[in-house]
Amino acid sequence: MLLVARRKQKTSMAKGKPKYYAYIVPFNHVQGIALEWEECGEKVKGVAGARFKSFSSRKEAEEWLKAGADYGFKKELPKGIYFDAGTGRGDGVEVSVTDEKGTDLLSLAVHAKDINKFGKQTIKNATNNYGELLGCKYAMEIAIQKRLQEVSGDSKLILDYWSKGFIKKDEVAPETVKLAWEVARIRREFEKNGGKLKHISGNENPADLGFHRRAV
Repeated sequence: MLLVARRKQKTSMAKGKPKYYAYIVPFNHVQGIALEWEECGEKVKGVAGARFKSFSSRKEAEEWLKAGADYGFKKELPKGIYFDAGTGRGDGVEVSVTDEKGTDLLSLAVHAKDINKFGKQTIKNATNNYGELLGCKYAMEIAIQKRLQEVSGDSKLILDYWSKGFIKKDEVAPETVKLAWEVARIRREFEKNGGKLKHISGNENPADLGFHRRAV
């Protein structure tokens, strides 16, 4: 029996982007999706065999439950190029670009000396958003090289605004504005030839650096 909780939905959304807590209690065949951790916790705390995980969309939560609530479940991703950036190692911003299987591809856009031992590029004295924008640039360049038409990332700021040249130049560094305009030019070329930029959640992004993954 699937129980989809809607209680407190307005309150949850008022706090920001909602999370969806999928849970399953095998012994009594109950599973569901809650919009508040407290509600999910009531179902799983202290219950042997209970499993739960948070997601950024209801669709992801439903897919996880349909796959048997397997913590190792990863759905098959479409062929394309994926990008991400993160600051988790504390040595600057790291840029990651991979294919759908998580294979690093930065060597197709960056000189080998600029790639660290993890297969990523480290940018000193930069913001995470700058790293995401640079990753988007590399991803499109690689997609063009490989004649692929899909580029995906988990930053809506980059996908919906900066990569289109929509950036408040008085609020960011000049080099970021310059990069945004360059990325916008590449995007126009990419899309003119049938390319598409898509959003993917951090949980699914194969280029995700793991620095901000939600705990299961």
